[in-house]
Amino acid sequence: MFELLFKSITDKIEISLIELDSVQSFFTTKKLRRKQYLLQEGDVCKYIAFVTKGVLKSYTIDEKGAEHIIQFATEGWWVSDNYSFLTGLAASYTIDAMEDSELLLITHAAMEEMLFAIPKMEKYFRILFQNNIIAIQNRLVCSLTQTAEEKYKKMNDDYPNIIQRVPQHTIASFLGITPETLSRIRKQRAGKD
Repeated sequence: MFELLFKSITDKIEISLIELDSVQSFFTTKKLRRKQYLLQEGDVCKYIAFVTKGVLKSYTIDEKGAEHIIQFATEGWWVSDNYSFLTGLAASYTIDAMEDSELLLITHAAMEEMLFAIPKMEKYFRILFQNNIIAIQNRLVCSLTQTAEEKYKKMNDDYPNIIQRVPQHTIASFLGITPETLSRIRKQRAGKD
C-alpha cells in the first residue's frame, strides 16, 4: 500500500530505504466506500490523505445547494482542506469518495513528529505545498480566462482517464459549466478524433 507514496517521495527527494521505512510508521491506512466522507464542511480537518486507490473529490456547496468541485484526487494525489488542517479551524470543503478508495492518512501531530525525525521529508512537503500553490493559481487563472473547451482540455491533461471514472455532471461542476455545455464539447471533440 505504501509503494505509490514511496514513489512520490523518491521522485521529489533523495531518501534512504531506512528513512522510507520510518516514514511508513507515521501514517495510518483507511478504506472509504463510494460516497463515504473523509471530511465534512464545518468539521476540523484532522488529516492529509494520500490516495493509493480510488477517486476522491473536494468540494463546497453553495446556498442554492449547487456543488462546486475544487479538486479530484486520484491515485498518487494528496487531498485535504489545508487551511483547516494547518489552523485547526472549521473546514470549508467536504471530501468524499467517488469510488471505493484506499488512503494513507497523516495527522498534524504525526507530520510534525515525522518532519523532526526525518528532516528530508521537510523538503518533500515543501515541494508539495509549492506545487499546490502553483496548481491553485493556474486553476484560478484558467477559470477566469479560458473557454469551456480549453478548461476541458486542461482537465484531461491534469486528470487522465477521469472522464471514464466520474459522472458527466461532476466533471461539469469541476469545470464550472453546465452538463449541456460539457455534452456539446464532448460531441465536438469526438467528431475531431
